[in-house]
Amino acid sequence: MLLGVLAGVAAGAVIGILFAPDKGSETRKKIAKKGEDYADGIKEKFNNLIDDLSQKVDGVQAKANKMAEEANVTVEDAKV
Repeated sequence: MLLGVLAGVAAGAVIGILFAPDKGSETRKKIAKKGEDYADGIKEKFNNLIDDLSQKVDGVQAKANKMAEEANVTVEDAKV
């Protein structure tokens, strides 16, 4: 959904630039700059998403390790 919104905003910006009364070379520079800005924004959001997912995976791994240790202790106690 977020990518759809970003694509819509980008399309609107490009259309706005295309109808602006500038020279072709200036328009191309503006389009390239806007494209770079949007690409940087998407990369940043993607990296944040990956970081969040990594933190969640690390948390789940830590909980699983703790549960495994507790299970081992319970098994050892049951053997005695």
